[in-house]
Amino acid sequence: MIALSKNVFSKIIWFVKKNPVLVIAFFAAAVTCFFVPVDKEYLNYFDFKTLTCLFCVLCVVCALKNINFFYVLARKIVELFRNARLAVLALVYITFIGSMLIANDMALLTFLPLGYFVLHTTKKEKYMAFTFIMQNIAANLGGMLTPFGNPQNLYLYSKFNIPTGEFTLIMLPPFLLSVALITVCCLFFVKAEKLLLPSKKIYLSPRRTGVYLALFALSILIVFRGIPYWVGLIIIPAAIAVLDYKALKMVDYGLLFTFVFFFIFSGNMARIEAVRNLFSTLLEKNTLIVSTLSCQIISNVPSAILLSQFTTNYADLLVGVNIGGTGTLIASLASLITFREYNRVCPGKTLKYVAEFSVFNFSFLIILTTFMTFLGGLI
Repeated sequence: MIALSKNVFSKIIWFVKKNPVLVIAFFAAAVTCFFVPVDKEYLNYFDFKTLTCLFCVLCVVCALKNINFFYVLARKIVELFRNARLAVLALVYITFIGSMLIANDMALLTFLPLGYFVLHTTKKEKYMAFTFIMQNIAANLGGMLTPFGNPQNLYLYSKFNIPTGEFTLIMLPPFLLSVALITVCCLFFVKAEKLLLPSKKIYLSPRRTGVYLALFALSILIVFRGIPYWVGLIIIPAAIAVLDYKALKMVDYGLLFTFVFFFIFSGNMARIEAVRNLFSTLLEKNTLIVSTLSCQIISNVPSAILLSQFTTNYADLLVGVNIGGTGTLIASLASLITFREYNRVCPGKTLKYVAEFSVFNFSFLIILTTFMTFLGGLI
């Protein structure tokens, strides 16, 4: 009995360490249920289109990952460069572009292992922490340009029915500044040391690649409101189940349930009068600063869901919850993913990583927030 209890306790600890944001979201939702008893209004909390879009994109990305599509694509690009500086820059740019297409967390799960492979096999482990941190920042800030690049974007894009052109114009200034900052960091902190990658042939199925890319295009059409979301919910999982059922098992269901719990949390908070009055007053004064600071405490996805209940200023809210993904380690789920992966491949270097992570992330946060505040004042 004692051994069984220890085993159960160990599994619980493992689950909490692996899914800290999910656990926090669950308890946050549970606590608010004491203040707002469960009723039929709970059904109105959920944005089913956001959940469907996220699920479909994750399904297709997992299938593409299983056929080594992203690995082959990234490797081909990296092989064009023959020194550490350009290779690191390529890895960061790949993550940057990937986050715009497949969401920031999936971009990191796909390209962080490639970063480790390149640096480990070429004996350039000294750049490991820096590369992981830059890939993390690139994933958070690169995804800001597209509605499906970051989970909070997908939610706000759907919540406020933001026109695609307007969405791009809102996010273009911080995006361009982010590209410049990331490029400068990579050029300045990585030396142009020669490196070679070992040759390795990987077969890529043309048929599966074509089908998965078609399904990915279908999921993108759902995001851009080209077809009803329920169509994708039927077609995409069914096709993936036939072609690669393992991909369905690999989907980050923890992320989906995190959204569900935060929908409950934010919905209940919006029904508590004292909370509603407080956030409405704060957001009325400065939506950008409030949303940016909120991310540092409760992360960017829950901040977007919660604060969207109290303001119609979606432009500043959108910018705030995107640049707010930099800063603290908990400001973004993507940052926790990077932290977990770095600890896995470089155990025993946690404190050094956190210190370096904090310096770069808070620097980006301060520069981007100052720039957007100044730009907002001009407009």
